[in-house]
Amino acid sequence: MIVSSNYLDVQVNYEVFWEKPPLFIWLQVLSMKIFGINEFAARFPNAIIGVLTLLVLYFTGKQVKDHLFGVFWSLVYAASILPFLYFKSGIIDPLFNLCIFLGIYFFSRFSLDASKKYSLLVLSAVAIGLGILTKGPVALLIFLLTAFIFMLWQRQYKAYLNLKVIGLYAIIIALVGGFWFILQWFYGNEQILKDFITYQIRLFSTKGAGHGGFPGYHFIVVFFGVFPASILLFMGYRVHEQENTQSTDFHRWMRILLWVVLILFS
Repeated sequence: MIVSSNYLDVQVNYEVFWEKPPLFIWLQVLSMKIFGINEFAARFPNAIIGVLTLLVLYFTGKQVKDHLFGVFWSLVYAASILPFLYFKSGIIDPLFNLCIFLGIYFFSRFSLDASKKYSLLVLSAVAIGLGILTKGPVALLIFLLTAFIFMLWQRQYKAYLNLKVIGLYAIIIALVGGFWFILQWFYGNEQILKDFITYQIRLFSTKGAGHGGFPGYHFIVVFFGVFPASILLFMGYRVHEQENTQSTDFHRWMRILLWVVLILFS
């Protein structure tokens, strides 16, 4: 992007790379504009995202439960193997993961809010939109599957099946998540969009992007890769009835999200 001055297209060896949208690459470009074209600059965005993720976990934990839980959650996550390595890397997953988490967190807050603060809905849609701009429509798919299963579990249809909620969410998703796609169409790059859509379809129907492997592969990766947090999963899996409504509610969101991600990518 920097050498060719083409900031619209992700490129590999100056050939258009249409498998992923450009949000994280844009962050790397910005970093390289500041620090120069080097390894440090390529990794720097994830170092910042790592710090933001730990702060998000702390404040989320504090909001959902208490200060001690927020501290414990962020420290355990920081000490886990794969998150620690990811925050030192130049790959797109840390930003994608953070966007998904924030999208579901804000939506869970919105679904519990009796006054229906639409600012929470907007924040959720923006986060999922940024997830789409990072890695593609799988961000929206993860959110929709998680919300749909939670809706069936809790039977909270009114909080979701509402034209105002659906319409507002769809508009924001289209504007934020579709920003790069709209630009491509505006500049007449329909072929890139066709190649991107074809790749996404193939990705969900074949073993692509390193998501193959034997049955249970992702379960083993999570168990060993996210150690020691994965050990605590078994200790904290049961919802305690004495917990407050928000804590219990969010606990269920996270359990559903875990299984949706494991089964979907498997």
